[in-house]
Amino acid sequence: MQKGFTLIELMIVVAIIGILAAVALPAYQDYTARAQVTEALALAGGQKAAVSEYYADKGAMPANNSDAGIASSTDIKGKYVASVTIGTSGVITAQMAASGVAKGLEGKQLKLTPVVTNGSIDWKCAASATPIEAKHLPASCR
Repeated sequence: MQKGFTLIELMIVVAIIGILAAVALPAYQDYTARAQVTEALALAGGQKAAVSEYYADKGAMPANNSDAGIASSTDIKGKYVASVTIGTSGVITAQMAASGVAKGLEGKQLKLTPVVTNGSIDWKCAASATPIEAKHLPASCR
């Protein structure tokens, strides 16, 4: 008496593994992209504090990194982020790297806009010229 699996049983197992891989791979890629965008949000955290301090001290928003008293935009970078810039009205722009990031994030921007309410600053994720897809944004920006 022979023991083992038939060819049909093996083909069914291979088909099931293929279906599971087809579902899991896109979910993993989205997760990876969100983690990379989270780095941009983390790097912008220091700039949020600088903009808030500048506003509290001067009553206006800084126009650039120098006004806010932080490093130049090209000095603020990470593994997936090329630069972080403070622009007019205190808008913080994190520029994703052109390569080495998840597909769909190359050269995209994450913008954080300060909104003053009763003297306090709330931060809103804003659309930019090259926005990041909503599925790749951290939960705080969706």
